[in-house]
Amino acid sequence: MNIITQTADGSNTLYNETIGEHYHSKHGALQESKHVFIDAGLKQAEFQFPGQLISILEIGFGTGLNFLLTSAYADEHGLSINYTGIEAYPLSKEELTSTQYNQYVPVPIWDNLMNVYTKALCSATSLNADQELTIAHTTLEAFKSEKLFDLVYFDAFSVQHQPEMWSDEIICHVCSFLKPNGIFVTYAITGKLKRALKSCGMKIEKLPGAPGKREMLRAIKVLAEQTTV
Repeated sequence: MNIITQTADGSNTLYNETIGEHYHSKHGALQESKHVFIDAGLKQAEFQFPGQLISILEIGFGTGLNFLLTSAYADEHGLSINYTGIEAYPLSKEELTSTQYNQYVPVPIWDNLMNVYTKALCSATSLNADQELTIAHTTLEAFKSEKLFDLVYFDAFSVQHQPEMWSDEIICHVCSFLKPNGIFVTYAITGKLKRALKSCGMKIEKLPGAPGKREMLRAIKVLAEQTTV
């Protein structure tokens, strides 16, 4: 069961009773999503891959907030995106609606998600000429893709509540879906995570964290001839 709760910035999140954790930071769902995934992730991809379609893989589609903000940013800035979210336990449309995230994006962006959500759980679905959404209804361990991605949003529940999502094997599994120079962003940063990423050929960056966290992590998949630091 998921229970709606308000976070410190006034935006809502859901509390997952099975996992024992909120879907977003209690310090602010909206500001965390913008800070970690839009500012540190999507904007970096926009800079690194100018004029290209940006393919995004999200680990933990959850409430759809990261997608909504990504879709809105892409629409505003003329970006083409192909978005794949992995979600083993998809929320109902009623639960998505209960978050009231419609107030943070233009009406067409919200309506697009509501209109295609059920279909996107089964197959790739076009939202408009420049955006496509797929929600892979599967576990991360079972996820397979021949396509490689430019950007990974790693937004799993915390290692305290879902340690299997942060194992060395899973992190390398995720990195295997990145293109050379692809970007990995997450709200967390630990020594174990940094070591796992480096072992998968990733160059680590420590960035200021969202409110409530001192630091976050961004990593770039380096080319074979490059050296990690």
